[in-house]
Amino acid sequence: MPSHLFADRSAQPPEPGSVDALISQTRRLRGDVDAVRRDTVVDDGDTQGRWQRALCDLAVHHLDDLGRHLGQLKEGLPPAPEPVEPPQAATPGANPGPSPEDRRTRVGTAEWNLLTDEVSWSDELYQIFGRSPDAGALPLDELGSTLFSEDQPLLTAWVTACLVDGRPIDGEFRVVRADGRVRTLHMRGEPVLDPDGCTASMWAVFQDISELRRSQRAVRDSRDSLRLRREIAQTEHRLALELQEAVLPPWRGSPRSPHGTAATLDVAAHYLPSTTRNLIGGDWYDSLELPGGRSMLTVGNLTGHGVTATSGMAMMLGALRGMAMAGIEPGPLMGWLNQLLESTAQPALGSAVCCSYDPARRVLSWAQAGHPAPLLFRGGTGRSLRPPEGVLLGATSGAVYGQAEQRVEPGDVLVLHTDGLTARGFDFSRADGTERLLALAPRFSAARSAQDCVRLVTEEFGEGEREDDACLLVARVGG
Repeated sequence: MPSHLFADRSAQPPEPGSVDALISQTRRLRGDVDAVRRDTVVDDGDTQGRWQRALCDLAVHHLDDLGRHLGQLKEGLPPAPEPVEPPQAATPGANPGPSPEDRRTRVGTAEWNLLTDEVSWSDELYQIFGRSPDAGALPLDELGSTLFSEDQPLLTAWVTACLVDGRPIDGEFRVVRADGRVRTLHMRGEPVLDPDGCTASMWAVFQDISELRRSQRAVRDSRDSLRLRREIAQTEHRLALELQEAVLPPWRGSPRSPHGTAATLDVAAHYLPSTTRNLIGGDWYDSLELPGGRSMLTVGNLTGHGVTATSGMAMMLGALRGMAMAGIEPGPLMGWLNQLLESTAQPALGSAVCCSYDPARRVLSWAQAGHPAPLLFRGGTGRSLRPPEGVLLGATSGAVYGQAEQRVEPGDVLVLHTDGLTARGFDFSRADGTERLLALAPRFSAARSAQDCVRLVTEEFGEGEREDDACLLVARVGG
C-alpha cells in the first residue's frame, strides 16, 4: 500500500540489527516453550496437566504471532538473507495448530478510498476471508455481511466513529468464510486525512487470531475444570469428614449395663487420619451396651475413600449395631454383613472384627472377616488371639464365618485396630507391626485406664508417616 499521512502519527523506521536480534530471541524462546510443552505429559483425567499443556500452547501461539509480526517488520527494511526456521516436530497428543495456509495468511491489509470508491485488499486478506480475488474486494458497506449477526452492529459503530469522529478502530469480530469456516479477526484501522484535514480514506490491518483465541479458551476451560474439580474434592472431603464425625464421635468411657451394675469394661477409641493424603476412608470403631449386660466391641474398614467409603461405613456400622442389639452372635452377624455388602449398589470389600463380651461368664465371643485379630495383654505380656475362619466381606457369596471364645480376667487389656495403623507396611500380618504393639505390654500393665493405653499406642504409631487412616479401640476388663 502507498504511504499515507496518518492523523497525529509519525513513523520511525527500526534499526535492522534490532529487528534481527528480536527475531532470534523470539525463536529461541519459542523453542524453549515448545520443549516444555513436549515434556508435559497429560494422562486421562489429569485436569492440571491439561491446563499446563493449554498454557504452553497459548504461549507458543503468542510467540508464533510475534515472530510473524517481526518478520513482516523486517520486510520493510533493505532485503537481507533470512534464516529459515526449522519445522517444529509434532507433539504427540497436542492439539493441532493452524494449517500452513493459516500460518501464511495471519495478517492482511485493506484500504477504502472514500473519494474514488476504490478498494484495495492485500492477497493475504483475500485468503483470510476465504474470498477469491476474481470476486473483488468488499466495499466498506458490504464488509459487515460476512460477520456474525450479533457482531455486525459493532463493526458499524466502529466504522462510523472512525470516519466521522476520526477515532481509531481496535476490536474483534467473527466472520463466516465462503467455505463455512468461522474465523475470529482483530481489526486495527484509522482514517487517512487529506491536506485539508478531511477524511480521504480508511486503512485497516486484519489479523486472524482464531488459533490464539482457541488456545485462550482451552486455558480458560481447563483452568475452570481444574478449579471445579478442586471445589468438588473439597466439598466431598468436607461431607466425608462431617459424616465420619457424626458416626464416630470422640469415644471414651465406661459403659454401664442396662441393669445398673458396675462397669465391667473401660473403653477408649481413637481415629488416626492419614499423614500423606487428605482423604477420609471407611474405617470405623464402636462400643455398644447390649441387652442382658453384655457389651459389643468392633472395628473395621471398607475399601475406598471419600463420601462413598464413609457412607458405606455408616451403613455397615448401623446394620452391625442393629443386629447386635437384636442378639445375633458375632459369627452369624458377619455372614449378614457379607450379604448386605454384596447387595449394595457400590461394590466394595471390607474387613471387620466383632466381639461380644459377657461379664457374667467373663467370656469374649468374637468373629473376624479378613481382619487382624484382637491382641490380649495380661500380666505384662501380650499375644494375638487365634482367629476363627472368615474371609473379607463382599469377597465370596454365602461365606460362613466361624466364632471363637476367649476367657478374660480382671486387668486384661484388649486392643482392636484396623490395618492402617503402622507406619511401615500398613499390614498387621507383618511381624514388625504386631511386635511393636506387643512390646507395649509392660506399659499397658502400668496404665491406669483404657485412655492411657490409647495414648501409648498413638505415641508409638501416630507420629510417623501413614498412607492410610486407622482406627484403634482399647478395652480394659474391670473387676
